[in-house]
Amino acid sequence: MFLVVGLGNPGPKYKNNRHNIGFMVVDYLVNHLNPIPISKKDFKGELYKLKDILLLKPSTFMNLSGESVKAVKNFYKIKNSNIIVIHDDLDLPFGAIRFKKGGSSGGHNGLKSIDNHIGNDYIRVRIGIGRPKDKSQVVNFVLNDFNEEEKKYLDDIIKKASLAVIELTKEDLDKVRSRFSQKGIVLKRNNVK
Repeated sequence: MFLVVGLGNPGPKYKNNRHNIGFMVVDYLVNHLNPIPISKKDFKGELYKLKDILLLKPSTFMNLSGESVKAVKNFYKIKNSNIIVIHDDLDLPFGAIRFKKGGSSGGHNGLKSIDNHIGNDYIRVRIGIGRPKDKSQVVNFVLNDFNEEEKKYLDDIIKKASLAVIELTKEDLDKVRSRFSQKGIVLKRNNVK
């Protein structure tokens, strides 16, 4: 059994935020694969099942994502090596897709929460959102929607990340990394480096 977790914040206010790219990938998978919804209050999130894959969107807000991940992991007895977490990454240029297992949270509060609850030895699908030039703007930047130029590329990025996630349930990490990693997209805007 695999657990695929998209990170984000619940509610319409956050739906199109950069911080919610993980939710967007899970939504794409739910819309295209038609999994069965699983309703259990203890899971603290939206959970869906498709054969041997569980898709999870924690409803705890980003900073408490680990509570939801731990509840589902323990209930289904899923090994950390079969957990795939999709998240936004400020340290990658917009549109980059990278894969890794373990490592630090890089200051990402959703990952910090998961690390605190289950450890850090799970697979990460990192999707670059770029970074504002002014460090004081980081919170505002991640909690704002993608701009018009970014939106032109967003569907393709989400689709590619979704395909990669499905492949991670069939192939080893190195094979998926070599097939699906991509460099960032050069944008015309000036407020992001």
